[in-house]
Amino acid sequence: MDTTEDFSPYRSDGKLYGFVCVVTGASQPVGQAIIEELAAHGAASIYACDKATTPSTFTALTTTLSKTQPNTTIIPYPFNVASEDETLGLIDEVLNTYGRLDVWVSSSGLLGPPSIQATTADDLHKCFEAHTLAPFFALKHAPAAMAKLTDTTTAAAAPAYPNAAPKRQKYGSIIVVGSVASTYGGCWGPGYTLAAHAALGVVRAGVAVLKGSNVRINCISAGQIDIGVDLSGIDMRGMTAQFPPAALQGKEAQEKIIGLERAGRPQEVARVAGFLASGFSSYVTGANLIVDGGASAMNPMTIPI
Repeated sequence: MDTTEDFSPYRSDGKLYGFVCVVTGASQPVGQAIIEELAAHGAASIYACDKATTPSTFTALTTTLSKTQPNTTIIPYPFNVASEDETLGLIDEVLNTYGRLDVWVSSSGLLGPPSIQATTADDLHKCFEAHTLAPFFALKHAPAAMAKLTDTTTAAAAPAYPNAAPKRQKYGSIIVVGSVASTYGGCWGPGYTLAAHAALGVVRAGVAVLKGSNVRINCISAGQIDIGVDLSGIDMRGMTAQFPPAALQGKEAQEKIIGLERAGRPQEVARVAGFLASGFSSYVTGANLIVDGGASAMNPMTIPI
């Protein structure tokens, strides 16, 4: 990829100027932080996808971005990540509206039950749907859309929307937001760990699938991220997680097992997504970027919550 022209990460108008992006799991704190990050770097349009999307789901986000990033269009889009037909429908919608697709962020996830005794076959299926089917369908169908070019030779034919830019070379970045459970056992319940491993498998299998396409695929394996989730109603019997959610740990425990002595923030995951979306990571594919404050490097022992 030639990063000196359209895709230069040093563009004064933003390293993602003109990009059209899809973000799934967009109603969650990490998904919303990723949308803000992509918008901050000049993305033209971002499809905010979530199964639970309602007219009010993204009101606060769109209100904020209309002031800070007025030239980025946020499109709330109801979307079931486990549906291949809906994936194809979304891609058709993106191409029909904007003529290009550049970034696909799969940030859908599901914790599932914390113990194997509480895990049913249905729970396991739901974990795999959220963690694995979403990036698999993106890998299967998004690259062809990312190969579409919009090079225009006349002003009349140029795209007519804010932050629009022609796409003169094939480019795409698929980003899977996963968990350190992709490489470690015992981070939460077995369903979560199995599905996180499988999501990383999609990324690693994707490198060969994408050969010659100039589309990259990478994984962000996040550790404890403080997203303000209330888990007080979850049955914790049988739970012996090595890296339990931040909401279940006090500051003393975090200081003991995390190198940076705190849980991460959604914005800190989003910044890594911004890096992987842009030309700054033009030679990075098949990578698993660990974003856990050094917790896994410290090799902590399993401790009670």
